[in-house]
Amino acid sequence: MIEKTYLKTKPECKVKFALPAEAIGDAKSVAVVGDFNNWDCTANPMKKQKSGDFVSTLNLGIETSYQFRYVLDGSEWLNDDMADAYVPSPISYDTNGVISL
Repeated sequence: MIEKTYLKTKPECKVKFALPAEAIGDAKSVAVVGDFNNWDCTANPMKKQKSGDFVSTLNLGIETSYQFRYVLDGSEWLNDDMADAYVPSPISYDTNGVISL
C-alpha cells in the first residue's frame, strides 16, 4: 500500500510505504529501497506495527518518478501491488515498481 500526501510548504510529498503482514511471511526485516536512497538496504528500514504490517514514511521530491522495491531479510526482493507502474530492472530479469509524484 502506498499513501501520498503532498506538502503545501515544500516541493515534497510524504510517501507512506506499507507492506501487509501476509505479504511478508516469516521475514524479520523489511526495507524500502530505490532511486531515492541508491538502493541501500540499510537506508530506510521499515518498522513493524502491532498488526504485523511493516511501514516506512519518506519525504520525496515532487515532479519526479522513482523506481523502488522492498527487500525482505536482506535477500528477497518484492514489488508493491499498488505501484503506479512497473519497468524492467536494469540489473535483473525482474521489474521495479515506479512511484510518480
